[in-house]
Amino acid sequence: MTLKALQATSTSRNGVGTFIRQCKRLDFHYCDWAGSSRGMNQFLQSHLPRFAASHPSIEIHVSPRPHRHPVIRGHFINGSQHSICVRNLEMKDILRKAEILRDMSGEKARRIRGGRVVGSLNEGTRGIWSPFHGAKAPSFAG
Repeated sequence: MTLKALQATSTSRNGVGTFIRQCKRLDFHYCDWAGSSRGMNQFLQSHLPRFAASHPSIEIHVSPRPHRHPVIRGHFINGSQHSICVRNLEMKDILRKAEILRDMSGEKARRIRGGRVVGSLNEGTRGIWSPFHGAKAPSFAG
């Protein structure tokens, strides 16, 4: 009896099983003249080519903005934009800010409501804590 290999390939199911990065474009705005763009100019020359090569799914736009502070602006697939001012920051700090925008979802920051983050229908097995539980209070008899 001979065995025949299966020729099954995986089919994509609307993004299930793949990671779709939410950031679709990063804009780097800088000024050639101003001192607040010194770190951004160094970043654009040294770190940006490696950053762009390691993230081919993100469009990178670099444009000068004379007489303005440097800004990184992220455009997301849901249509929103977020900007981070990077004036007077060093290269590694600008790289961290670009990574923050790269990893963002594009949604507004939401506050988690309620005192308890984890909710349960069952009461805890230890019961409700009280400051009167536990070790006896130290005596100060001298």
